[in-house]
Amino acid sequence: MDNVVDIVTALAAPIVEGHQFELVDVEFVREGKSWYLRLYIDKPGGITIDECALVSDELSEKLDSIDPDPIPQAYFLEVSSPGAERPLKKESDYQRALNHYVHVSLYQKVSGEKAFEGFLRAVDTDELALEVNLKGRIKTLTIPRKNVAKARLAIKF
Repeated sequence: MDNVVDIVTALAAPIVEGHQFELVDVEFVREGKSWYLRLYIDKPGGITIDECALVSDELSEKLDSIDPDPIPQAYFLEVSSPGAERPLKKESDYQRALNHYVHVSLYQKVSGEKAFEGFLRAVDTDELALEVNLKGRIKTLTIPRKNVAKARLAIKF
């Protein structure tokens, strides 16, 4: 269903950017018997429910006007904030997350683990430097970007 994501991203980006918001992510997923088209939007200081409703209304109108329908099956449209544990997908997300607490899941183990939480201290096109607490010791791990399955902001308790 990547085609749906591509189509919706192309339609949603001008709407979202027209309101000076950021389009964080678009996903089209099946959960049980239902399909969900989810857009995550944000802006400095956070996004409001009214702003989510505004984008939802404008995108819904745009999708309804297209013939043939780019999404033939029934689905639920959800527009929301990415939340406090916002995913890191784009380069600008990683740059904004520098010196913040993050969670990183890996494809292959590093130091015997496939997931880490710590402070993102450096990032470039090839690797991340993550300051973590390993068994009571603070260490800086260098993680190849190609080994990062998912990364997101995290809340430190």
